[in-house]
Amino acid sequence: MAKMNFGGVVENVITREEFPLSKALEVLKNETIAVIGYGVQGPGQSLNLKDNGFNVIVGQRKNSKTWDKAVADGWVPGKTLFEIEEACEKGTIIQYLLSDAAQIAVWPTVKKHLTAGKALYFSHGFGATYSDRTGIVPPKDVDVIMIAPKGSGTSLRRLFLEGRGLNSSYAVMQDATGKAMDRVLALGIGVGSGYLFETTFKREVYSDLTGERGTLMGAIQGIFAAQYQVLRENGHSPSEAFNETIEELTQSLMPLVGENGMDWMYANCSTTAQRGALDWWKPFRDATLPVFRKLYAEVACGNEAQRSIDSNSKPDYREKLNEELKEMRESEMWQAGATVRSLRPERNK
Repeated sequence: MAKMNFGGVVENVITREEFPLSKALEVLKNETIAVIGYGVQGPGQSLNLKDNGFNVIVGQRKNSKTWDKAVADGWVPGKTLFEIEEACEKGTIIQYLLSDAAQIAVWPTVKKHLTAGKALYFSHGFGATYSDRTGIVPPKDVDVIMIAPKGSGTSLRRLFLEGRGLNSSYAVMQDATGKAMDRVLALGIGVGSGYLFETTFKREVYSDLTGERGTLMGAIQGIFAAQYQVLRENGHSPSEAFNETIEELTQSLMPLVGENGMDWMYANCSTTAQRGALDWWKPFRDATLPVFRKLYAEVACGNEAQRSIDSNSKPDYREKLNEELKEMRESEMWQAGATVRSLRPERNK
């Protein structure tokens, strides 16, 4: 376990060199990994594990679109693809990768197959952290572990196929067997993580819910919409407003930030851009800081979790979600975006 300095704070980090794939395969050589759910994380994690040589099966509801997707991805009904309950019975490690709402609904089925010595694996701390709201309380005689890739299952799979990796956090909530740490690190390497950094279930879900509602999705869409609106109100065309708000950021600047950091990106922009960015970033920080503090407080007290549970458990959730996404998709800003994307050179080869 390496000690890495992150801005003056030392953290525990596991790299592929320290915990190679060969060691991971040895740790899990007698395990059957049952991946329950084939939606967001399930495909990427299960396929990466299979390609890395682990014994993997998938549990999914039959006669569903995700069952059909699993079959299309090469999982064989009756051999490597089973109904959820049968997969749970066969698995020694149960990767619980259903949505948060589905985890609550299916928990009674999964729990009865969590016999002594098995491991219950999550990729999100939601269900176990908010157990008073979800009812997900694992038995005391099983390991409870987590690998949380810092990105979508699609990105996890794509980077794996490119020979790269998506960084993941890891946590052990309960070590009933004495081998929970080896199990979780082996699984982290197996699913294709770049490196692994230590967390807890609570810290993971608090940071994840804040990030999703903040800079990863909620805040960034809000900032996009506000700047686009101001530009349009002042006579700029949809194409110009979209390019200056989103296209230049996503296609030019953010890749540079990801590769070299914000200071490097600033240093390699025009002096006019440098001056303006340095003058304005603190006012934006000061304006949004109260919102982020309120957001974190709502996450920490459980209000955000309850809102998600209440909304996502309703029978018409999918219909209402599609209506909200349709409103966003059909807004002028994202209609302009669809046109801009269609004009990218790689689309016209």
